[in-house]
Amino acid sequence: MSSVASPFVWARRPTREVRIGNVGVGGTNSIRVQSMTTTDTQDTEATAAQVTRLAQAGCEIVRITAPGIKDAENLGPIKQACLERGVDVPLVADIHFTPNAALEAAIHVEKVRINPGNYADKKRFEIREYSEAQYAEELARVAERFLPLVLRCKELGRALRIGTNHGSLSDRIMNRYGDSPGGMVESALEFLDVCEAEAFHDVVFSMKASNPQVAIHAYRLLSARLAERAPDLPSYPFHVGVTEAGDGDDGRVKSAIGIGALLEDGIGETIRVSLTEDPVKEVPVAQALARRYDERAETAAPQAPGADFVDDPFVHQRRATHRVLEMGGDSPVRVELDLGPVPQDAKIAIDELVAAKGRLGDVACEGLSLDVVDDVDVERAKAFAEEADKQGLALPRAFRGTPERLSPLGGCADRLVYELTAGPTSSLEAPGVPVEWCFRVPPFELEKVLDASLAASAPPALISFLAEPPTQTVRLGVALLRARGLDSIPIVLRHRADPFEPGEAALLRAATDLGAPLCDGIGDAVCLGGLGAPERDVSLAYRILQGARQRTSWTEFISCPSCGRTLFDLEETTARIKQRTEHLPGLKIAVMGCIVNGPGEMADADFGYVGSGVGKVSLYVGHECVVRNVPEVAAPDRLVELIREHGRWVEP
Repeated sequence: MSSVASPFVWARRPTREVRIGNVGVGGTNSIRVQSMTTTDTQDTEATAAQVTRLAQAGCEIVRITAPGIKDAENLGPIKQACLERGVDVPLVADIHFTPNAALEAAIHVEKVRINPGNYADKKRFEIREYSEAQYAEELARVAERFLPLVLRCKELGRALRIGTNHGSLSDRIMNRYGDSPGGMVESALEFLDVCEAEAFHDVVFSMKASNPQVAIHAYRLLSARLAERAPDLPSYPFHVGVTEAGDGDDGRVKSAIGIGALLEDGIGETIRVSLTEDPVKEVPVAQALARRYDERAETAAPQAPGADFVDDPFVHQRRATHRVLEMGGDSPVRVELDLGPVPQDAKIAIDELVAAKGRLGDVACEGLSLDVVDDVDVERAKAFAEEADKQGLALPRAFRGTPERLSPLGGCADRLVYELTAGPTSSLEAPGVPVEWCFRVPPFELEKVLDASLAASAPPALISFLAEPPTQTVRLGVALLRARGLDSIPIVLRHRADPFEPGEAALLRAATDLGAPLCDGIGDAVCLGGLGAPERDVSLAYRILQGARQRTSWTEFISCPSCGRTLFDLEETTARIKQRTEHLPGLKIAVMGCIVNGPGEMADADFGYVGSGVGKVSLYVGHECVVRNVPEVAAPDRLVELIREHGRWVEP
């Protein structure tokens, strides 16, 4: 079972087109960008104004929450107010718990999103064993509840999103399939069965989770399952996103990892970046992610490598490697700083690195990588090593260049990185110093250059790959190593920012190019540079590792992006909670505006802060509510007390 035609070549997943009003999703359309309003749905003018701002920013589809029948009824006036402003962007009603609101919303908007986990069920976290007959009865009950909406959407020409959330799976699904990507997929397919029985195919799917790994595996698994159901037909389009991503760099990094890894698979026809910020700020982030793949051309597949790159693409398992220079084996994924060309003035460079090391605080740069291009660089590299030793900068040094250029530097380096663009003309060994082979060759030449290198020398200590498309090249390289019995060699994931790419786009590219292989279980070190000052690059590398769930260095905040259901100012509240708790590394704290996904997403957090009413907050440990309806003004203090009671508090 496979989610893509080939993991070693980039190609868009073939999908049917679904029309959302005047916007086509899937088929040959570009990747569509979405967002969601945060206003009260019963405030017509405020909601229409925010829809207008989103459309002006380039948002192509706008979602509006409709928690009740009155909200659904007001979607008509909102649509009319938008049209009067000259805005004809398609609107989507977001429905949880209330089928009657969905039926009303379908009259007014171009698409209805329902959540299979709570459309026909109330979540009680009950443990129950179902017999086959009882399970069939439950499915029949769900179908009866859902069928009227399917028929209405078919009659009115509306599209439907079946949007599964990891945090709100029904008790029925949880009891049979567990809190898993498999359960998410089964939840969606139950509802698809009802649609297909009525020959209704204007369906878009989503499989959202706050954990990028869970989201990636769920989307992949759904893609594979749909391909099995209709192997010769284009599939249904996917709406791709990471829910509760947070804000700032962390929210962008986590979104880029989850969304970018799927777009690297050719999966995703419309995307939404969920940030705990003004929704207008989501749009350029999503546009930057989409643009890379709208502009990417499909390439010919390389020859089959003779092995898979992972044992199971639907389960995360870190690739087993041996240990070299504190990398690989059971070591955490290491962070190396790519300084680029060897600095002209060694003293100034080392002074800056020492200062940056002090500014980094709780995280540490664990190695340096420098490029050696010519004979002048060789002398500069020697001076750099001498100055580093003089100032006691005890960081492992890796010099990267051609084997011939690096030969005089064996005594100055902890590792030599041989950059290979063709088969070697001489031995690639460097006695006494571990060697990394860095292949800078396109995928269709990789096997030839790898085999020529192995014929010239013993296998290297480490390997890296630098070519476009990056994810497919890394996968191909790992598969080629497995086919040759060399699958235990550690892999260094290298990325250097393009100096001409804007800052946010460069951050998103780095997070995707490093995060996607990490979520595949590939990578024993990440080497990143070119995004700013040294501490900026090192800090970002750690954020990518945390977003990919490979290494936790800071408090992780799982915060939703706000919507009309939110019961407090989510952006301001998240900032307050961060100010009190961001010094607690390794702790996961969820900040949720309402109960739709809150209790479920608590399962992935240590503590939760959830809006339970106007001016009221409930506090969770895991997904268990332990303190109810605390006044909002007192809730941050009570959260700190709760963390302290569970032995997780340390003083700032």
